[in-house]
Amino acid sequence: MNLSDEQKDRLKKAIFDGMSQRRQKHILKKGYEKWDPFEEPKDPLDIRMDRTRRTMNDLIREFTQSLGSADHGYDYRKGALEICLGIINEDERYLGMFDFACWYRDLLDRDSTGK
Repeated sequence: MNLSDEQKDRLKKAIFDGMSQRRQKHILKKGYEKWDPFEEPKDPLDIRMDRTRRTMNDLIREFTQSLGSADHGYDYRKGALEICLGIINEDERYLGMFDFACWYRDLLDRDSTGK
């Protein structure tokens, strides 16, 4: 759709005015100027793939299979799924948890070998 800037602005305002007050408030909170109602939707598969081109489900399946017969509870699996999603989405909170866990494992390995 090839619209002039003026036509886009009028259409954007019409879309905004047709929304519920709750949705309008959400958009205003993030900034009306930043909001683009004409943006192409993201492909859900692209959102959920990591750098190895594995989906979150692929990663969790591989992880649980690598545990072998170890029986872990619901909270353990939920935690693995949560950090997997956080890492794939490059969420700072989960990247921090991941980096700390890697650092701590290295620390334990060094302490156990006496280095």
